[in-house]
Amino acid sequence: MNAALYANVGPDLTRYDVDVINAELIKRDTVTLPAGVQYAWPHKSRRYLYVATSSSASGYGKAGTEHHVTAFSIHPATGALRPHGEPIRLPTRPIHVSTDIPSEHILVAFNNPSAVRVYRINKDFTPGEEVAQPGVTDPGIFAHQVRVTPNNQQVILVTRGNEGTPTKAEDPGALKVFDYKNGVLSNEVSIAPNGGKEYGPRHLDFHPSRPWMYVSIETQNKMDLHRLVKGRVVSQFVSRVDTLIEPNNIRARQAAGTVHVHPNGRFVYGANRAQDTVDYQGKPVFKGGENSIVVYAIDQKNGTLKTIQHVETQKIHPRTFHIHPNGRLMVVEHNLPVNVRDGDAVKTVMAGLSVFWIDDDGKLTFVRTYDIDVGDKTMWWMGMVPLNA
Repeated sequence: MNAALYANVGPDLTRYDVDVINAELIKRDTVTLPAGVQYAWPHKSRRYLYVATSSSASGYGKAGTEHHVTAFSIHPATGALRPHGEPIRLPTRPIHVSTDIPSEHILVAFNNPSAVRVYRINKDFTPGEEVAQPGVTDPGIFAHQVRVTPNNQQVILVTRGNEGTPTKAEDPGALKVFDYKNGVLSNEVSIAPNGGKEYGPRHLDFHPSRPWMYVSIETQNKMDLHRLVKGRVVSQFVSRVDTLIEPNNIRARQAAGTVHVHPNGRFVYGANRAQDTVDYQGKPVFKGGENSIVVYAIDQKNGTLKTIQHVETQKIHPRTFHIHPNGRLMVVEHNLPVNVRDGDAVKTVMAGLSVFWIDDDGKLTFVRTYDIDVGDKTMWWMGMVPLNA
């Protein structure tokens, strides 16, 4: 199965061919969006890609004025992108975008202020008008992802909250779960263990065939298992495991990130991120921490996880990663350059991509990295889309 890989630097989204046999990425062409790429999601047909963009800074940084969803058609043989219709405007920075299961609607998560909105997909596959909602009673604090359950009957808004500081109390995190039908959200339920204290969920993924959902808890560096009963999320998590190889040796802020289930349903992968710096010889250098992918084997009877590997990603801050649809290759994206100590000297580890084989036992074997000069911009998103040719 062939796939195209797309990775952004600021507003530029570049296409790569993926040579699975040699674990190589071949850079092809680039399209430019109205503002910095935040996330993208393919139509279920694999013929269109919906890209969310914003001119706002990340987190609670400076707010911009340009926020859009732009549609592209995907060439079925090459993966080349062509604009498809006009972008639609959004009110604030979109941090995540996905479609419902039949790709009849686009769901957008916003982090500041936290919100979720739903937009119709027109018959010509362009993004359309917003669906009026009866009212989202509580969108949580700092939404980070929005997903629809595999049966298309519930929507989950992952809200991270914010860690406490010496001058500000912690903001609680939660999973906001809604019933979903024809683009309309209703009957909200909040999943917030301990009232959301010390609970900062960031990202989730579903098992491809079993009623299991895996959620990375960013601020506590955990991975939770939730079950689905009759397609509906059960609020109490079943089990929880660590993401870090040394959970008791936190050298700088650690943040669990993206989680993906392998297409064969036997393994779960999660990202560990660290990038804090300290001053050394007048330069900010990496303070230390785990930048890795953790690999879990899934118990096929009950969905619980067993850690089988931690592998360094060879760069700093693996913001996201993606598994090739044939399950044999993983590519990890790192969003920014960071200085590191090299003996008594200082060198820069550039932003870029790392490529790994995925072995039959689910473990990863590092193959190569690709350095990418991002200048004053950031790599926020990377993903692979299967091609139909």
